[in-house]
Amino acid sequence: MFIRGCSLFPFAALCEILISFLSMNSRLKFLFVPLSLISVLAPTLVRAREPQTEVQQVLQTTQAWDGAAYQGYPKGQPQVTVLRIKIPPHTALHWHYHPVISAGYVISGELTVEKQGTNEHITVRAGQALCETVGTIHRGFTTDQPAELIVFYAGEAGVPITVDKEKTTANGHE
Repeated sequence: MFIRGCSLFPFAALCEILISFLSMNSRLKFLFVPLSLISVLAPTLVRAREPQTEVQQVLQTTQAWDGAAYQGYPKGQPQVTVLRIKIPPHTALHWHYHPVISAGYVISGELTVEKQGTNEHITVRAGQALCETVGTIHRGFTTDQPAELIVFYAGEAGVPITVDKEKTTANGHE
């Protein structure tokens, strides 16, 4: 009856040790107690030293950095692209736009992104993220330091992730 109630006890392992202890002869009791405590406490001590996983949300949004709401994802075969981009100091990228949703994370340095024909701009620094605009012509530029970023694109197979406006205008295409 006591053993059956023991299975409901929150510390069932300790309860079982106590039952075993009480049923042993007195010589074995002195050896059994330390060994039992080690077997019960050792897994807890090992887990206490395991490194803890840390999760930090860097960005979650339904709109681009300029406040424009995202309209939806492409309808075809989804294609995810991840780029690591290194931009030297004092560099302005070409004017371009993205036909797909993208988000960037700055690893080092800082990058200023500006929209063409407006005064809208944003500067993102190491450790910060930014959701890009979709279909809006913009460019990024660095100042005295290089910038390195990882950019994630949620696109569609066969659809370009970036359209360079300077190259298409120079070729007579729009």
